[in-house]
Amino acid sequence: MKIGELAKAASTQTETIRYYEREGLLPEASRSEANYRVYDSTHINRLAFIRHCRSLDMSLGEIRALLHFKDAPTENCTEVNGLLDEHIGHVATRIRELKALEKELKALREECTSGQDAASCGILSGLEIAAQAEKKRPGGAGGHAGHIHGTHQRVGNKAKI
Repeated sequence: MKIGELAKAASTQTETIRYYEREGLLPEASRSEANYRVYDSTHINRLAFIRHCRSLDMSLGEIRALLHFKDAPTENCTEVNGLLDEHIGHVATRIRELKALEKELKALREECTSGQDAASCGILSGLEIAAQAEKKRPGGAGGHAGHIHGTHQRVGNKAKI
């Protein structure tokens, strides 16, 4: 099948498929005589695996490590366990960050309980005060504001990736 058919079968954009190929997550497809990429069911299965891992908020590095073990079924999976434990830790940290964010937003929301002119809005003035305080802190944004969704430290250092 051609890339468009793969994209449709896997509910994935063709650019995403090409990106995963460039990143080495999807094996290169063979080429037809007309130089079109030709994909098969192994590409669909691997793409489904990658997409599911992404839905679990795993980074490409984590997925790459998991695919290494998937491609080497006789290797010991201790590192897979460690990778998942570390990812669970990332998720727990993210949950804490999101709870702190929720608390901050709720406190901010309490600053303006009724409709009034924007110049008197407690939410806007609270955001302005926080922005100015954030700007003065060394290193800029901290806490949950400094978290970049979907990024984690490199894991599986021993994996031959």
